[in-house]
Amino acid sequence: MKKDKTTSEKEWQEILTPEQYYVLRQKGTERPFTGEYNDHYQKGAYHCAACGEQLFSSETKFDGHCGWPSFDKALEGAVEYIKDTSHGMIRTEVVCANCHSHLGHVFPDGPQETTGDRYCMNSISLKFVPEE
Repeated sequence: MKKDKTTSEKEWQEILTPEQYYVLRQKGTERPFTGEYNDHYQKGAYHCAACGEQLFSSETKFDGHCGWPSFDKALEGAVEYIKDTSHGMIRTEVVCANCHSHLGHVFPDGPQETTGDRYCMNSISLKFVPEE
């Protein structure tokens, strides 16, 4: 089955673990410093845990000191941005462009020598594929 924007929520519940469903489909957040990829720096690519589309290169990952995996840019066309006014804040949510699953948020406090952006992603929203 192709997993994309046309996949129903019932199908997502069957595909994903309860924890993945909470973050990816219900816009949840994993606790800081608990995710598998927070301190992970192996060479490779980070894909959407829901649909498998490639989102980030390990070359753009850095230590954001925030408790979640941080990247300074996404692959072109891989993500979409949504204004998020939940929790009394104004933020920019980042979702997978292919399946619209929630990945995290992007903030303008990343490395100034690159993009200046910090894509603060949930580890559970990602699947790492090592470089061969």
